[in-house]
Formats: sequence, structure tokens, C-alpha cells
Amino acid sequence: MIRVRFAPSPSGHLHIGGARTALFNYLFARHNNGKFILRIEDTDRTRSTDEYIDAIIEGMKWLKFEWDEGPFRQTDRFDVYRSYVDKLLKEGKAYYCCCTPEELEQRRKDAIAQGKTPKYDGRCRNLEKGQRVKGSKGQSKNAAVRFKMPQHSQTVVDDLIRGNVVFENDQLDDLIIMRSDGTPTYNFTVVVDDVDMKITHVIRGDDHLNNTPKQIHIYKALGYEIPLFAHLPMILGSDKTRLSKRHGATSVMAYKDMGYLPDVLVNYLVRLGWSYGDQEVFTREELIKYFSFDNVGKSSAVFNPEKLIWLNSQYIIKSNPEELGELVIPFIENANIIQKGQTIDKQWLSKAIKTLQERSKTLVELATSLRYYIAEDVGYNEKAKTKFLNEKSFPYLKELKENIESATDFTAHGLENIFKSIVEKHGIKLGALAQPVRVAMTGGTESPGIFEVLEILGKEKTLKRLDKAVKAIKGGN
Repeated sequence: MIRVRFAPSPSGHLHIGGARTALFNYLFARHNNGKFILRIEDTDRTRSTDEYIDAIIEGMKWLKFEWDEGPFRQTDRFDVYRSYVDKLLKEGKAYYCCCTPEELEQRRKDAIAQGKTPKYDGRCRNLEKGQRVKGSKGQSKNAAVRFKMPQHSQTVVDDLIRGNVVFENDQLDDLIIMRSDGTPTYNFTVVVDDVDMKITHVIRGDDHLNNTPKQIHIYKALGYEIPLFAHLPMILGSDKTRLSKRHGATSVMAYKDMGYLPDVLVNYLVRLGWSYGDQEVFTREELIKYFSFDNVGKSSAVFNPEKLIWLNSQYIIKSNPEELGELVIPFIENANIIQKGQTIDKQWLSKAIKTLQERSKTLVELATSLRYYIAEDVGYNEKAKTKFLNEKSFPYLKELKENIESATDFTAHGLENIFKSIVEKHGIKLGALAQPVRVAMTGGTESPGIFEVLEILGKEKTLKRLDKAVKAIKGGN
């Protein structure tokens, strides 16, 4: 059975790059009826926090990346790593290194000055336990443990995306697998975890490609089968440099707060490096059905915020109004349009949303537009008020108010007939009445069709706002 894992480091929130890696793992597992495992790589105690772990899990849940096993934490597995280190030491495949950080740094500088590759020179490689290199200040009891890398030949990574990638073994360091304080290092814990969790495919960003030959030799030294690797090309900003916050590479939960739909982010992320014919928009079911590494490109993908927001607007237009109603309520609350926990008629809300879907690119915009429907009163845009709520429109608004008071058909169709009767009576264009009414109802000059707006506002609220407009003109304020 295919088993994959997403293994973020909790030193920050779940960002765009990590979310895409999680997505490709998730889709590959689901396409192949395999298992998707969540593992938290939290051995870096100086940067890892429980807050970030919670944030990563929250992001995964929002994107609906349901995992089958986990979340596992590396800090719960230190005894396991220690046992594997002991195994390598016992078999002579690892050794104690007494060199101090200061000594290693000086040697690194010396190597650079001599034009050499700055790598560990192996001076502790053949020492017995307890011995020290002459002149070394290190103590064996505080020694780190290094892995013996092969010093000749080549390592070939057979990558599912890139094909064969060749590394020269004489360029590989005898990497530290356990620090002098007893904490294991990344390249070692990754292998041990993947072995214990029976991972068959390692799918990750290509920034990890240089780690792969080191990890392959650890697999071999432990006597375990090497998984298949797939290194995803990085995501670039619009200027073709590595994606960063200045390009909009904020956390996925920030996109939630900005009013993006989770399915939009999923759809957009999958297209950063993967394609299926000319199709642009996919359901979750289609992504699972079609996903394979045959259609993952080798080139870096460019993150385009404009395309993302366009895609979000398309999803909002095509979404079920009832579903949008559930999603937009927290945004209405955050904008203080309603109080948290306040009940709202869901059926009425769906009708209001239906009139605004084509005008809203995000849930934030949708919530803002709903304000004039929900609020008891609206404030006027001063320019709109001056232009449309004046002596010229006064008689039309007054007459409309009187006609609506006696109306029995308060539907969009019935209201349209009332408007037409006033327009025809006075020989004016529809806009001469509709625009002043729009300002009276919404405070501005843009809205959905005015008849639909009035129907959704309801007769009582419509009359109240017309009365306010008439009084504002009459009173000059």
C-alpha cells in the first residue's frame, strides 16, 4: 500500500509552499487508495512551538486535507532515534566527534580561503570512543555523533519528477546525526520516521533535493528499502524570485481571513505545477481522480495573486447561496454588522447573497455588501447624497413612498410596476427615480437591481429609509 506523509516543521504557520506539498501528498494518497500521514518535525526546540503546531493543524483542517494517521511528534520519539544511533555506532557506521563548534567554524573558514569545499574533514572518523583529536578541546562525554558517508563513487536519485539526479559522494559531509546535547538532527530523524512509518513515497519541495543523497545512505546503512522520491519545483513570485511574504506568501489562514474559499486555494495550488489538459477548475473528486506525477512539471511555478482572486470570484458566482451564507456569517460578525451568535434568517440571507454573488470577489466583500441589507439604517455617501437626494428628486421619492405604503404586492415585479407608473406619469427616465432610491436604500450609487434590493429589504425597512431621505431633503441635512 502507498503511504505518504506531510511533515512540516512548526516554526511558523502553514504557508503556500507547505500547503501545496501537503496537497500533492494528499491527492497522491487518495488517488492510489493509500494512506496520508501527518508528522510534526519539532526537534528544533528553539523555533518549534505548540502555537504553530495548532496553526498548521487548523490550516490543514480548513483546506480539508484529512489525514489517516497522526499527527505524530518527533519529540515523542527521542528514545527511538537513540536506539538507531546506537545501532549505527555499534556497526561502525557512525562515530563520535569531539570537535567544538569554534574549531569547526575555523576549519570552514580555512577551507573557503584555500578554495576548497567547506565540509567536515573527517579527523574524528577513525578514533576510538573516548579519544580526542590532538589539540581538540572537546570532551567525549559531550561528543556529537556523525554518520560515515561513502567517500567515493556517486549517488543517483531516481526522482519521479526530475528523473535521475547524480551526486558525487566525495562532496557529501559526514553529517551529524545526533548533537552533543543528545538531540537528533533533521536528516537522521526523517529517515528513521519514514522507516518506522513505512513511507513508500517521499513527496516534498525541491529545496530538500540536496538532502536526499545523504538520507539514501542512511537508509542503506540501516538496511531498509529506499522510498521513491518526488521533488516539487519551487513556487516563485511574479518577479521570478523565490516566493516570500512580499509576493503575498502569507499563511493559508490569512487567505481564509481575507475571504477566500478553501476549495479555491486548493484548486489554485494544484495548478502551480500540475495540469490536466486545458482544464482550469476542478472539483475535489476530479483532482483525486486525475492526479499523477506524469503531469507535474519540472519548472518552477509563478504565484499570481490576481489569478487567485479571479478564481475566488468565479467560485463565489457558482456557489450555492445557502452554503455561502454559512461561510459569510463569521465575516458579518467580524464587521460588526451583527453581534456574534445573533440569529439571522438563513433563507432571507440566501436571497440577499444571490443578488450580490456576481459583485463579490471575496467573502469580505460579500459581507461588506450585505451591510445595507442587514443594518437598520445606512449613512449616505456625501457626493451621492448631494447629487441625488435633492429638491429635484423630492417629489418622486415622496410619491414612491405613498404608493408603497398602499401597495399589496411588495415583490420585485410589483415594485417595478410602481416605478413605471411614476416614471410615465412625470415623463422622466427610470434613472431619475432609481438612483435617488438606490442612495436612500444603500447609501451609495451601486447595488444590484433596485427592485430586488427593495424586495429583500422588505416593506418596513424600505419605507423607513424613504422617509429618512424625504426628511433629509426637506430639512436640508
